[in-house]
Amino acid sequence: MLGPAMSSRENRRTVLLLALCQALFMTCTAAIVTSIALTGYQLAENKAFATLPVGLQFLTHMCVTVPASLFMKRYGRQAGFLVGAGIGAVGALTAAYAILEASFTLFCLGSAIIGGFNSIAQFYRFAAADTADETYRPRAISYVLAGGVIASFTGPNLAHLTNDLFAPIAFAGTYVAVIGVQALIALVVLSIRLPRPTESERRASGRPFLEIARQPTFAIAVLGAVVGYVVMSFLMTVTPIAMAECNFTFTDSAFVIQGHVLGMFAPSFITGHLIARFGAINIMTTGAALLVVTVLINLSGIEFLHFLTAMTLLGVGWNFLFIGGTTLLTTCYQPAERAKVQGINDFIIYGCITIGVFASGALQHAVGWTAVNVMMVIPVVVVLGALFWLKSAAARAPA
Repeated sequence: MLGPAMSSRENRRTVLLLALCQALFMTCTAAIVTSIALTGYQLAENKAFATLPVGLQFLTHMCVTVPASLFMKRYGRQAGFLVGAGIGAVGALTAAYAILEASFTLFCLGSAIIGGFNSIAQFYRFAAADTADETYRPRAISYVLAGGVIASFTGPNLAHLTNDLFAPIAFAGTYVAVIGVQALIALVVLSIRLPRPTESERRASGRPFLEIARQPTFAIAVLGAVVGYVVMSFLMTVTPIAMAECNFTFTDSAFVIQGHVLGMFAPSFITGHLIARFGAINIMTTGAALLVVTVLINLSGIEFLHFLTAMTLLGVGWNFLFIGGTTLLTTCYQPAERAKVQGINDFIIYGCITIGVFASGALQHAVGWTAVNVMMVIPVVVVLGALFWLKSAAARAPA
């Protein structure tokens, strides 16, 4: 809720700074995504475990969501975001040292720690939603995620420019650079005016979670975000490996990831407006349809243009599903319930992502690129069916 002491101008300043935090967070994420699967492939003796570090990152992400949300309910968003930046710096330092020592086990540990930071940083969008009124909320969420547009350029380029910093050992320099980005995040967080929770807000709990979860709108909001994120992360993780198997260079993969991240966040400048005009359900339906198109492009060929176009559309589809799902979710809870609902929502999302990412490397290794893409269509069709049902139910409901 918009606090009484926070004016419209202050609210927009808060959203702008949270968008900058998102840009820096996604710079780290894009840089790591560009190299993490290849680093795992380089360090792992059994190549089927190449994406294990990614899976551990999402596993930690999943485990931290609820504790992080409850921590921020008690101590405030600013304290939580500062702790997150510290965790991210420790994880990046561990990963860099692991690469220099050629330790796959230690690299897995560093990746897992970074997952804790990623979990906390995902609450930037909820911090914006909490400070905005109902009419501005979709745009506030969208504008924060638009910070990722900067990351579409800075992230892959950061990975490319720092890749050989410790040559001939590849990738360690990228994680050293991530430590510096974490320091910048901490400085920005310190400049944001985020209201601390009152005593009544800390004590209130609202309705039982199961009562909230029984709402069809809640279930479909979570389902859309889950499927959008799982399909996106699954294909994003295995695409650099598939490109390497097709003899594309690391520079080629970095450019494709750059297009993907741009597709994820560039639409955010208008997604909030589109949701306000056409409704979250229609935008989520469009996002799911774009995921189907992504798979069709992947199945149509393995040229560079196929990878680039598919990954860019994959990002746009995720954007519509995730922002639409987040906006829909905010209609399902009261202020006293936001901490547990937001935390459990992200726990469910990243729990499913964790399973998918753990399986992605082994599945790509076992069945190949074509079968992996075919499998992605099934959950997307389920989401489309659920969205059509919800829209139909809303049309039948009395005014």
